[in-house]
Amino acid sequence: MIRRIVGAALVTAALAGCVQGAAESVPERPRKSTVTPVPPKPPKPSASASTPTATPRGTLLVADFDSDTVTFVDPARGPVGSVKVGLAPYGIALGRDGRAWVSTAEGVAVVDTATRTRTALIPYDTETGRPTLGEYRGGGMGIALAPDGRHAYVGVTVPDREGVLEVIDTTSGTVSDTVPVGRRPFDVDVSRDGREVYATNHDSFSVTKVDTASLAPRTYEVAPYGTEGGLGSWLKPHYAAVRPSDGALLLPFEGERLAVLDPRTGKVTIDPMTADTHQHGVTITPDGTLLVVGTGPVTDGEPPSLTVRSPDGRERVIPLQGPHENVAVSPDGRTAYVTGGFTREGSWDGITVVDLDSGDTRRLPAGVRPLGIVVL
Repeated sequence: MIRRIVGAALVTAALAGCVQGAAESVPERPRKSTVTPVPPKPPKPSASASTPTATPRGTLLVADFDSDTVTFVDPARGPVGSVKVGLAPYGIALGRDGRAWVSTAEGVAVVDTATRTRTALIPYDTETGRPTLGEYRGGGMGIALAPDGRHAYVGVTVPDREGVLEVIDTTSGTVSDTVPVGRRPFDVDVSRDGREVYATNHDSFSVTKVDTASLAPRTYEVAPYGTEGGLGSWLKPHYAAVRPSDGALLLPFEGERLAVLDPRTGKVTIDPMTADTHQHGVTITPDGTLLVVGTGPVTDGEPPSLTVRSPDGRERVIPLQGPHENVAVSPDGRTAYVTGGFTREGSWDGITVVDLDSGDTRRLPAGVRPLGIVVL
């Protein structure tokens, strides 16, 4: 089944593919080209976390998209603390050193997850407008780290024009390079060898591949339903995962089609999917199991769900209660954590914990419209 959205009313409601959240402006801040140091402050103690230096392994960290914080979450009990990072945090990339790199409307925040403090805020080199809340705000969206941890790559949305990929030197804490990509880079991924970065450009129906040595970009169209409707279409790429076996990019569409992009040639092949629901966040395990968040129907289709797709293409579809956005998996591969901070209307302040063996689910409070998520 191919669903197409036409008509002025739907184009207006779906401008850029998803319904905009309420925008809230804040005062303009002076822009700088170097890192803004933040004096470390001891986090406030809470009843569930008496010391800030004892963040246990397996704690979740979520980006509070309707606030200016990230929240630490005990997967059994709920929130145990938060740190201010900058307005409207979207994505999180976790380094092996325990630092979390968070894309916000104001810049990329660096968080020491052991002490639960923000140690720096790195402003963007690109002018993104006044920081605001809402899906269409300017600033960082997808973010990823190089395998060696020396660079962070953040997709930056520039309102009303093409976006950019900013390259951050993680040692100096400065933006070293800027590369043009497409509109609203929802997701950023890095090849396993670190030689390529991929920006998934939601509003451009495309993926931009960037060679990390030369910084030369090459853009491939990924539009299994075509590009009819332009900015008013719902049928755009959102998030991608790099398949461990061959480095192909996997981009799900509508619970019906999995676009498989060969980044060497730009060729796109299509595999069938079974969930029949509008899909957003993805992650992939080391053995190649793909997890895809279904947000619910656009015009028709099935309710929200989590698709668990094995490397041979077999799928299990686990029902979820209410919209969700992104997903992370526990180190042992047995539990998925799905954030409820949907980019469109209908989000909620929590996550769903999914037992991947049994399919059982439970809801857990977590932050303020949590979007990005990592497991510490």
